[in-house]
Amino acid sequence: MAAAPALKHWRTTLERVEKFVSPLYFTDCNLRGRLFGDSCPVAALSSFLTPERLPYQEAVRQDFRPAHVGDSFGPTWWTCWFRVELTIPEAWVDQEVHLRWESDGEGLVWRDGEPVQGLTKEGEKTSYVLTDRLGEGDPRSLTLYVEVACSGLLGAGKGSMIAAPDPEKRFQVSRAELAVFRRHVCELLVDLELLLGMAKGLGEDNQRSFQALYTANQIVNVCDPAQPETFPVAQALASRFFGQRGGESQHTIHAMGHCHIDTAWLWPFKETVRKCARSWVTAVRLMEQNPEFIFVCSQAQQLEWVKVHYPGLYARLQEFANRGQFAPVGGTWVEMDGNLPSGEAMVRQFLQGQNFFLQEFGKRCSEFWLPDTFGYSAQLPQIMRSCGIRHFLTQKLSWNLVNSFPHHTFFWEGLDGSRVLAHFPPGDSYGMQGRVEEVLKTVAQNRDKGRTNHSAFLFGFGDGGGGPTQTMVDRLKRLRNTDGLPRVRLSSPGELFSALESDSGQLCTWVGELFLELHNGTYTTHAQIKKGNRECERILHDVELLSSLALARSARFLYPAAQLQGLWRLLLLNQFHDVVTGSCIQLVAEEAMCHYEDIRSHGNTLLSAAAAALCAGEPGPEGLLIVNTLPWERTEVLALPRPGGARSLGLIPSPGDSAQHGLCSCSHPRLPAAPAAPTACVGSARARADSALRPPPTETDGAVTLDNGIVRARLNPTGCLTSLVLVASGREAIAEGAMGNQFVLFEDVPLYWDAWDVMDYHLETRKPVLGQSGTLAVGTEGGVRGSAWFLLQISPSSWLRQEVVLDVGCPYVCFHTEVHWHEAHKFLKVEFPARVRSPQATYEVQFGHLQRPTHCNTSWDWARFEVWAHRWVDLSEHGFGLALLNDCKYGVSVRGSVLSLSLLRAPKAPDATADMGRHEFTYALMPHQGSFQDASVIQAAYSLNFPLLVLPVPGPAPAAAWSAFSVSSPAVVVETVKQAEASPEGRRLVLRLYEAHGSHVDCWLHTSLPVKEAFLCDLLERRDPAGHLPLRDTCLKLTFSPFQVRSLVLALRSPEN
Repeated sequence: MAAAPALKHWRTTLERVEKFVSPLYFTDCNLRGRLFGDSCPVAALSSFLTPERLPYQEAVRQDFRPAHVGDSFGPTWWTCWFRVELTIPEAWVDQEVHLRWESDGEGLVWRDGEPVQGLTKEGEKTSYVLTDRLGEGDPRSLTLYVEVACSGLLGAGKGSMIAAPDPEKRFQVSRAELAVFRRHVCELLVDLELLLGMAKGLGEDNQRSFQALYTANQIVNVCDPAQPETFPVAQALASRFFGQRGGESQHTIHAMGHCHIDTAWLWPFKETVRKCARSWVTAVRLMEQNPEFIFVCSQAQQLEWVKVHYPGLYARLQEFANRGQFAPVGGTWVEMDGNLPSGEAMVRQFLQGQNFFLQEFGKRCSEFWLPDTFGYSAQLPQIMRSCGIRHFLTQKLSWNLVNSFPHHTFFWEGLDGSRVLAHFPPGDSYGMQGRVEEVLKTVAQNRDKGRTNHSAFLFGFGDGGGGPTQTMVDRLKRLRNTDGLPRVRLSSPGELFSALESDSGQLCTWVGELFLELHNGTYTTHAQIKKGNRECERILHDVELLSSLALARSARFLYPAAQLQGLWRLLLLNQFHDVVTGSCIQLVAEEAMCHYEDIRSHGNTLLSAAAAALCAGEPGPEGLLIVNTLPWERTEVLALPRPGGARSLGLIPSPGDSAQHGLCSCSHPRLPAAPAAPTACVGSARARADSALRPPPTETDGAVTLDNGIVRARLNPTGCLTSLVLVASGREAIAEGAMGNQFVLFEDVPLYWDAWDVMDYHLETRKPVLGQSGTLAVGTEGGVRGSAWFLLQISPSSWLRQEVVLDVGCPYVCFHTEVHWHEAHKFLKVEFPARVRSPQATYEVQFGHLQRPTHCNTSWDWARFEVWAHRWVDLSEHGFGLALLNDCKYGVSVRGSVLSLSLLRAPKAPDATADMGRHEFTYALMPHQGSFQDASVIQAAYSLNFPLLVLPVPGPAPAAAWSAFSVSSPAVVVETVKQAEASPEGRRLVLRLYEAHGSHVDCWLHTSLPVKEAFLCDLLERRDPAGHLPLRDTCLKLTFSPFQVRSLVLALRSPEN
């Protein structure tokens, strides 16, 4: 006789079901307690400990000592290998048998010499399936190895996740046993969890919620955990509920297995190699067991590591890629930062990544996958489109602190008008677990309801790897089409974007950068990494240019393509979004600095080789090779070597007589005498009568004036800039009554993310650093350079020395700065109040510039209190402006009329030593008439970052100057000259140019190289079918739209020698 229906109290019914599946309560009689049946300890356990990350074949030959459950091992970053000897009881025939393993630290199971399963408590992977059904003839004894890293899924922070690692942390194995796994219990647990999720997620005012709760309650009624024969009735109740279908209009969720692995962050690079193996071998197991499961994977660098260190696993990934289950995405070498890398470096991310994916997996990626970086440059859409990518996925803007981004699916339009289809998973995560609340959140939070009916759902543990579990897959398969919920489809990126594209007619468009309103301290943290990044971008630019010219001039020169690829890949690795940003542990920062040193060392060797090739066979005298690596004429003051090791200042013109890249020999550079003067005063070395050197006005208060006939700067006795005058117009650039070059110190204590965040309230703690009168002294007096220097005590622990320099003919004042920095949670900036009024300032970004407001009218304006730029920022009104240039800084702000450059931070997590020590950097101030375009601010910033190269050569240098390229328009910049990736007989060069002013322009590219054919190509160097360029004499005509990047291939004739 059936039980009479009873009234049910919502809370008690809900909690009854929760206790029935709880891992904590009533496990002696509930369903969860029956997940595993009989168990027995492992037959033998032994281990050995090593500070090295040894390959398997070497590890298994080591001396293993007896070990026991409960033993501790360590310290942090070491590895403990366990030999696990197993004997499966005869009584377990026809049962599913698991090795249950729980340890601190991440584990990897090895069987028969191959990795087979990742193990981590944090990633809910604590058992390895030895057999899903033990057969009569299966072996009963076997030996496994478990490689355990002495670090967790998210590193080894002392006291908190992002704290600096605890170097003495100890680890422990808490479980090592064999057990019978009850699959039918697991399936019923999944059903009950989902029913509970629907009951709670849909709420008490929803009919379907009650149906879910009552079904779960009825399952508890009929299911006796101790009697498996009751399970079929319970499973039938669940199947009937989940078999009730939703309507045709239901939102479709595209669920994809995902495992975000930071290439380095709270762990070193080498640990990431093992994280990839642990995570991906687990995904391979899931793909084997679930043919409909698709796993997406980005970052070519990580795949390259696995190819080298785990070739068997890599072959399986290629196999599943051919089946369509393993989906390489992203198209880049690593998931780089979206703000700080140069435009050319971003191009190389795609060039290296897309070529790798094509070579290894047979096709390039069509979507850019960057879920976790700290903002997205407005030039990314153009770079994507020219690299064969039409789609973009991220979710990081959900972290905005102030404003909620208004879309999840939209068209993103870049600086030049290029558009890509962008999608942010509405669940605001790339680490879903397949739970009902996440599915409901995905639908509820979608900000484009009515415009699109499809969303991505990325599931799997991430950041430190881990990836999906079978339970996650089971949940999503069960929710495939259930009334009350959206449809769930195990899908791929291609299916998702095809669905979005087919219904894109009502989508909105977002124009310009995607600015993350958080983590803006990453523009400044770890200044040495930022400096290394900028320097190495320059070095690789220069090596490629000189090697290209040597290739064109010498038949015997071999372009160092393989070496350059290796150096570029090192730089691209460092541009990962937790490395170049400085949000990494000390170990990673030290490795990054070693990478930069490798690039400098090998880059300089390659520069010398190219210089020697350029000088081979020349009849000129021995001397110095002077190379202008920029496409315009310039004259600079350089320190040139003298016999005996001394150095003298020389005024060096760039080669040639028009705007060009070029070369000249300089055996006897002109060194004008420096006339004595009571204060520093610079005059033109080639002065006309009306601009001859003038004695400076007498300064009785200790102030110093620098004057080169273009600008005149007055420094007060403490080194602050009290006046900056554009001589031709007499216009003052410094605000009345204010002082420029004012160092200011701020308290810098964020809410949590120490290395990442600088909060708006830091601005309330501004304290000017006051200098002491009498510290200003004259450095170089007159001649080709004038300078003054001073010392400034920042705090009892920190100080700086600065030399303020003005060279003959130079339109800007340079501030060469050396800081000894020993602070905690302080932020150092330098400010320049301008006598300029404008509602917006202009900031250089990759291949162009953009405007941002100088006011706080709206919350969107206010949220940009600290922003990023590359080499320059400019504040202009009609007819006049002031530009602030730099050689290695990225954090800036312009509020009102004050230009501010962020110099140094002092966070203590995750690297307690970040930014401590000695720093050198240069910034410059350039007043100008007219627009910054007409005043050549862009060229000035390039010149500051790419000084003339002075290369000693062992033999004769060229007797006559020559130049390779010139461009007829100042709006067009020749950014890159390199050998083409596919270069028959090595005789093809690629030139990359971009329009820098924001204008439509036609221009002529002149070249002296022996060009036999020229054609346009995309950023992957694929020929444009309609891109043939007729060569007229030595000229090519090019047309640009605003901020357009164009690449062209020059096929060269072989030189006569």
